[in-house]
Amino acid sequence: MTTDTKNDYPKASQSLEIGGMLNYIAGLILLIAFCSPYWISSYDESSSPFKTMGIWEYCFEHYRHPNLQFDILFDGCYAIYSNDVYFIREWLLPGWLLFIQMCVLFAIILSFGAQFVIAGIVIRYPRDFVLTYEYLLSGGCFIATAVATFLLFLAVALFPLNCWRQDWIQFPKFNHLSGSYYLCIVAFLLHAAAAWYIYKDARRGYRFRQEKPGLIMQMYPQEHNGYA
Repeated sequence: MTTDTKNDYPKASQSLEIGGMLNYIAGLILLIAFCSPYWISSYDESSSPFKTMGIWEYCFEHYRHPNLQFDILFDGCYAIYSNDVYFIREWLLPGWLLFIQMCVLFAIILSFGAQFVIAGIVIRYPRDFVLTYEYLLSGGCFIATAVATFLLFLAVALFPLNCWRQDWIQFPKFNHLSGSYYLCIVAFLLHAAAAWYIYKDARRGYRFRQEKPGLIMQMYPQEHNGYA
């Protein structure tokens, strides 16, 4: 079989390529939002000891927690799970914030997992497996991206509903939503758009499969009969 014949197979659709690119950009933006400590910040003129926080990190300037029996000064940025903030971790990590952490974490895992599979579909590797099960792979990527979108929706919806609670950060009126939160919103919207394009490709692949069920056998009859 010549090289030209082997390369004579359907290429990935434009919808999948667009969806994959959107998913890739969304994943990078989400990773930045995930790691950076700027989901909420205090106004500069407020002189608040609280400065910024992300879902994994808090930054203080000469802060003493009022309910802590030990005279411990918190100055600088601290990871939530570090030993330095062990005595106030329960205050730093209420249940609603832990839920948001998990939503964003699983969204990242699903997003990058879908990107990995989409890359294999686009480059057609492994070729026979992709050509045989392309609509199933695209459907799986759509489900992963759609679930990631839903999880991000929960995160961006729940955070502003809880970040000004009186039982969390002191003087909440001195704080405002910051860049990392808005990046998470952008990632949510891009994931939603990516899910739509990937869904279009999965639907196209299913219809193509129904119309031409014997395509792989016709293209590679010897390989599927054990004579390759």
